[in-house]
Amino acid sequence: MSLLPEPHEFNQDHDDDEALAEQLPDRPITSLRDVQYVYGRLYTLATAGGGEFAAYLTPEKSTDLFDEPESLLFLNVDLTGDEPRLDPDDPVDVKQYGEDLVGPVAHSWFDAARGFDHSITHRTGRNKEPEKVAEYLHERLTAWAADETIREAAADHEDGWIVEALADLGEREGIGGRIEAAVADLLDGTTTALTTVRVKLDVDGDYEFPGACGSTVFDEAMRARKRSKLVSKGEATDSAGRATDLVTGAEGRTVGTAEDPLNYFLGKQLETFPGFDPDQAWRTHPVSEDVAVTLMNASTFVDACDYYTMGANVYYLPYFFGRLSAQDARDLYGLLYDLINRDEEMSPLQETYRKYQDTPRYRALGERFRFYVAAVMEHQTKRFDVFGDSLDGTLLSPVELTRAHRDVLRSWYFDADGDGNLPHPRVRPAFPTPENWDIFVPDEGLLVSTLATGWYFEQTFGPQDDDDASADDYRIRALVAALSGEPLSAEAVLTEYVDRLLEDEGEEFPSFRVAAQFAQLSALAAADLLDGRGAYESIAESPRSLSADHTPTDAMTQDTTARTDGGSAAAARETKLAQFLEDTPALSKENPERRGSFLLGALVGQVTGYQQVSEGRSTTMVDQYPIKAITESKLKRLASDVLDKNVVYSRERGLPSTMYGEVVDRLVETLPRIDIDDDWELDTTDLRFYYALGVAYGMNNWTTGDEDEEDDEQSIDETPADRPAATSEDIQ
Repeated sequence: MSLLPEPHEFNQDHDDDEALAEQLPDRPITSLRDVQYVYGRLYTLATAGGGEFAAYLTPEKSTDLFDEPESLLFLNVDLTGDEPRLDPDDPVDVKQYGEDLVGPVAHSWFDAARGFDHSITHRTGRNKEPEKVAEYLHERLTAWAADETIREAAADHEDGWIVEALADLGEREGIGGRIEAAVADLLDGTTTALTTVRVKLDVDGDYEFPGACGSTVFDEAMRARKRSKLVSKGEATDSAGRATDLVTGAEGRTVGTAEDPLNYFLGKQLETFPGFDPDQAWRTHPVSEDVAVTLMNASTFVDACDYYTMGANVYYLPYFFGRLSAQDARDLYGLLYDLINRDEEMSPLQETYRKYQDTPRYRALGERFRFYVAAVMEHQTKRFDVFGDSLDGTLLSPVELTRAHRDVLRSWYFDADGDGNLPHPRVRPAFPTPENWDIFVPDEGLLVSTLATGWYFEQTFGPQDDDDASADDYRIRALVAALSGEPLSAEAVLTEYVDRLLEDEGEEFPSFRVAAQFAQLSALAAADLLDGRGAYESIAESPRSLSADHTPTDAMTQDTTARTDGGSAAAARETKLAQFLEDTPALSKENPERRGSFLLGALVGQVTGYQQVSEGRSTTMVDQYPIKAITESKLKRLASDVLDKNVVYSRERGLPSTMYGEVVDRLVETLPRIDIDDDWELDTTDLRFYYALGVAYGMNNWTTGDEDEEDDEQSIDETPADRPAATSEDIQ
């Protein structure tokens, strides 16, 4: 059960704009700590209310005990006489813990395998025997009340005598036995419970729990003990000093070893700061004690914004740009509440996207809707790595990427919806779209899900050796960048693509993988998420066919389809290739090396298709020249072999010119412009990717029966003098 009120209840409880605004930072959110501070304030207001001690309480830590039998045991201590004593009739009592007892019990939990909670109320371990429960109750007197930090805090309080009296009672002989006997009478078996005390301060009064006894001494002592853990954790003994709080900007006592919901700035991470003195942590990360515990209270909301993928926790923390108003705080609480209660299969991005679509007020926020994005990996207990973080994430960035990807799939490149305006009625799309791959489905909601979960890059990037993330896992860096709108290196993306293709290449050429990569590359370029420096500049340009003002060029509209039968297969391929080259900036004539690599691959793909179907060959050109074998030094041999092989097949069919002339003509025009031996500039990874892209294009371009048509067409429309057969000699 959650103590968090529903958004409409939170709004009712905090309907005073002025009062709510006082609980918020008085400046715009500018850091992760600001985001966490706001989360912590909202969580405290929702669960513990206001007041100076509210942030130190943890009312949510034992909601699982609500209405469970024997879930709250307590000592009844009478402090009205000359000496403290256990109630003679009911020294120990038991109740069902419920929401109505949260405030009176005033629990402040401490995450420690051994030790006790900050408050006098302490939670037992799971399913404890009666004698162990009795021990916990006795320790409320012998451990908590006698603790040095607790006693020092009590000594400065006007009601400090209450704590002293409890400690004195704990030292009295026979008290432990009385408690154990009383518990044995109350419990039938094991239990998990909160253990605490009730005190009687007036002769005519009742026994009251710590949070309802009319004195703040228990609260002060609890706060003092919790604060002590903010300065003495791990190897730090007293990490505190006067500095300016990095959240509030106020000067005062700051602490350096507070817990952190994202596990940043942990005292044990000495490897992050070589030679660093943990006792000086307050200098590098100064926050006041009250701010520190508020940050700790953000954990529930922070955890709700977390999604585990690729061996790391990806955090997607929403906030509103600028200084928060009271209404902003209510809206943000509503969003965080929904994230906590979202379908477990949904990522934070998906839930936020749903909220954005369904709620006009969130849509109206527009650019103010921001996110802190980070990926964090736990190597071992208390050892964490942050793979990347950004405070400038927007919801529009991942949505724009998924929309760009959808548009690519709907373009004639893929024509996933069947209405992509193909350049010729006789052609098929440039690349295949297998139905069982979600990266090929042009549905915005599905693509948002695919991106948010990291699967968008897992399908295309190089695989990892194991399930654990690592600092050089570019899949995670790409995910964080896509969520935050930061461009990826085009060179690094191609490297990931080729690594994956080399991993996949086996008995069959990975056409689907290449097609998925090209769709993604085009979408990244269209969404301005590629950084194409130097030789990669054209790769980062958006495909021209996706431009709203794009019009076909003369090369695409020339009357190559004018045939008595309404257009041939060869004419269709000619139009299609012309448009693909024109639409793809990376393959322009200004990039002859990349263009030549693609055309070589396209011809290999065409000839491979012919060999598989018309010749029935099990070993084809693409088997002879797999991706991993392609280097600049082997291009001449590859070009010679594939051109000559194409000539042989053309002559075997009795054709007056070569098959696949649309590729051959451009190839023999492009390759002589490349000095392979001396001035080759294209990186091998770049070469391999565009060769693979050409193979996928060529294999998808081949259709059974095309050559039969060409036999008829060439015998009627062409003579050897019209277009002589191109051979390897044409590129020497």
